[in-house]
This record gives sequence, C-alpha cells and structure tokens, in this order.
Amino acid sequence: MAKNTANASQRRAFVNARLFDPARQLDQTGGVLIEDGIIKWIGAAVTRASLPEGTDITDVKGSLLVPGLIDMRVFTGEPGTEHRETLQTASRAAAAGGVTSIVIQPNTQPVMDDASIVDFILRRAQDTADVRVYPMAAITQDLAGEKMTEFGLLKEAGAIAVTDAVGSVRNSKLLSRAMKYAGNFNLLLVQHVEDFDLAGGVMHSGESATRLGLPGIPAAAELIALERDIRLVEMTGAPYHAAQLSCAASLDVIRHAKARGLPVSCGVSINHLTLNEHDIGAYRTFFKLSPPLRCEDDRKALVAGVADGTIDVIVSSHDPQDADTKRVPFSEAAFGAIGLETLLSAGLSLVHSEQLSLERLIEAMTDAPARLLNIQGGRLEQGVEADLAIVDMTAPWVVDADLLKSASRNTTFEARAFEGRVTETIVGGSSVYRLSNN
Repeated sequence: MAKNTANASQRRAFVNARLFDPARQLDQTGGVLIEDGIIKWIGAAVTRASLPEGTDITDVKGSLLVPGLIDMRVFTGEPGTEHRETLQTASRAAAAGGVTSIVIQPNTQPVMDDASIVDFILRRAQDTADVRVYPMAAITQDLAGEKMTEFGLLKEAGAIAVTDAVGSVRNSKLLSRAMKYAGNFNLLLVQHVEDFDLAGGVMHSGESATRLGLPGIPAAAELIALERDIRLVEMTGAPYHAAQLSCAASLDVIRHAKARGLPVSCGVSINHLTLNEHDIGAYRTFFKLSPPLRCEDDRKALVAGVADGTIDVIVSSHDPQDADTKRVPFSEAAFGAIGLETLLSAGLSLVHSEQLSLERLIEAMTDAPARLLNIQGGRLEQGVEADLAIVDMTAPWVVDADLLKSASRNTTFEARAFEGRVTETIVGGSSVYRLSNN
C-alpha cells in the first residue's frame, strides 16, 4: 500500500537509460514510458523522438534504471515507539535508497498479532507512506512463542507472511503446526534462526570477543536452530524462509535442503555481506546486530552464497534505535542498525570490487523477494506498476548520519565512502524521491 500522489496520471518517460532487469535478462540502452502509473512502453525503441507530444521526458544520461527494490525485513516504531521510526520516516528513507516496497515486522507495540493491528498499519501507510508497505504478522500471540495467532484472519486483513520477528519459535510442536497452517493459507513462514539458550552473548564468539572481554554468540546457535527447522520442513512440506544467515555452516544446511527439493529459502543482511566482527572496533554499539557480525571467512562465504543462488534475498534489516539504547556500554546496548537508505549503495560496493555480479545483486533485491512473498513488483515490463529506481553507478558520496531520512541515526556506514547512488525513485508512476531535493 502506498500513499496516493497527484502526478500518478501524468505521462512521463525516462530515456537514454541502461535498462536492467535480471528477471527478464534485460540489459540494454533504451527508455520507459509511464502512463497512469503503469509502464506502457519499454525498450530500445523508447527515445525522445519516438515519444508522444506532451510527454514529460527525463534524459538520465546513461544511468541505471532498475525495478524498485523490495526490502523483506524492516522494523519500525509505529505503533508504540514512534520516536524510533514512523511509517512516514521509514518510507522516506526507503525512497532515498531506491526501495519501493517495505515489509514491516510485527514487533510493534501492540504486537501485530491481531487483524485490527494489521488493518491499522495498512491504513496508516495509505495516509503517510510514500512507498508500498506490506505487513508480516506474528506467528505467536504477543511474540511469546506459546500460542498461535489466527493466520486466516491475519491474511484476510492484509498480512503477507508470518514471523516472530527477532524471536525464534522454540517449541518444535508449535512450530510444526504453524508451518502446516501457514502452508494451508499460502503464507510464507519466516524464522529468525537462533537458539537463544545457546546464544547468550552480544557478539560473535571469536578472537574479537575474547579481546574485548565480551560474551560470544557461537555460530552453532544459528546452525542448531536452522537444522531443527529444516527437519520440521521435511516433516510438514511447508514453505520456510530463514530470515538472515550469518555463517558459512548454515549455507551448507540450506544447500543440502534445496538439493533434496525442500521448499526452503533464506536471506542475508547487507551488513553481513560488507562488514565483519572487526568492524566493532572499540565497542562500537552501532555494530551490535542480531545475528552478530561474524568472521571474515563467514562474510566471504555469505557473498559466495548470494552469488551462487544459495541465498535468495538481500535485506537491510533496518532496525532503528534511539541514542538512549545505543550510547551505553556494548553489553547493555540494543541490537540493530538502520539500513534502508544505504542498502543499494553498500551492495554496489560488492559489485565494484568484483565480489558479486550486478545481475545477482539486483535480482536478490527485486524479483526474488517479490516471488517469495507473491507480491507485485520486481520487474520492468509493459503493463506492470511503474515502481523503479534511477541509479548513478559512479556517483561518489559519503554517508552522513545527520542527513539520512530515518528518524534514528544508528547506521553502520557512518562516514563510509560509496560509489553509486539512487538519484530518483518512482512508485506507481509518481516521483517520491529526487537527489536534487536533498
């Protein structure tokens, strides 16, 4: 759901663009004509000379034109903790990052475990958000892991998947039932894979944790939870998505499950693809994440997992936290970092360094999440909603937290120099962000 905008019916075109859509294996110079919020014409034949008179034409001068990004893992503070983030501020940050659809997690206050809360989110988004907003509802009531929510009512209200957000359902019997019910209602079940009893720390269990004197979170805490979940998928046959992987051993589990034909998928955050445990440095709390940043070998393995398709999607894991929960000792700080506005630029750093292909990066942020969640978007083709982003692949910029659109400032990329930036974002034919407006 997105806020209605006045210029959606205007005939507009982008020409001299590098049209890039991995879903269609499209990579060519051309243009896009948009009418009434829909892509009416796309391809090499769309030029300034071929367009109807009266069209508002923008020459993007060779910039990349891609489908709008879809971020599967976004936390906000609305309702309940609006000082951290609202749907409006999250949508503005998303638009500035080329993200045209955000999937909201259910750990709001109150928890999104009731149809009325789902309805509130959608109505609020309609009034205030500049991008499309899709809610994921809770698997269990109050995220307590004890009693299932009403999946049918939640889906009827507009939920597109179920998850306990940063919680992992511990009760295997309850989770197996939830998998079956989610499958019956064609809802993807998304799980944060962590054995909390084994975890019990604040950063990756390794050399850095020992040096800093901080309790560690072993990779086994993720691996054990994931292996248990895969066994339940084998038993139920229901679709399952591991929200974020962080270690190489987990990739082996997913590869084996996919090779056996199980309906499993997984994601990774951009932080875990571009950072490692050493970035925590001298107790830098903005780098305290869940799952934690792992060692460099794990980071490289995750990048390779995206490259070969073992990892399906890349997410920002946008989790705004205020200063009161971050400007404290590391062991006491909240987990999480913002990331909507830097998602694509951080991803492009992997492309520029030849660690990942542009095709796989864009696919993991567009078509792959659209297919997993069965939502619109992720493609550039005639007849679909005009959700797209214009990207200057060579534009240099340095992240200044004070200039980001999010209501919170806890970015892991403060003062990071990037090459490549979104210059305009279109949702349903309407421009919701232009770099010149900064």
